[in-house]
Amino acid sequence: MRIEKDVYGEVAMESLGEVISSALKMGGVVYLEGDLGMGKTTLVRGVLRGLGYEGPVKSPTYTIVEPYELPGLEVYHFDLYRVSDAEELEFMGIRDYFTESGLCLIEWAEMGRGALPKADLVVSLGLIRQGRHVSLEAQTEKGLAALKILQEVITS
Repeated sequence: MRIEKDVYGEVAMESLGEVISSALKMGGVVYLEGDLGMGKTTLVRGVLRGLGYEGPVKSPTYTIVEPYELPGLEVYHFDLYRVSDAEELEFMGIRDYFTESGLCLIEWAEMGRGALPKADLVVSLGLIRQGRHVSLEAQTEKGLAALKILQEVITS
């Protein structure tokens, strides 16, 4: 199952993230795909806002992971852009982040191939004229449940 939407501007991308957050309260693994500057971190900011986080949200490009403690949910925002070998992730104990009660939002997941679990949901961002094309695709039953929650809200 897949949902697609065109988004125009940073505010709209953040708002989409807030909408997506309503389907991620049960946790899961979300891969965020797209070239540099496509709005992946902006989307994550919206997800975090939708989950109730009010502080600053920065890209974890240098730290690899930024944790966010929210009521009833641990959120981890990963940026694997600077990872040269998936083995680096094993050394940092990446598997410990993937729990039933956790939500892992992963930018540049392809850099961690072999060390990461399968995504529940893959969010792809691509460039269109004056905006971004966003595609959400379920990869597991949990991802399918999330898309069913979002189907009416996003496509309306």
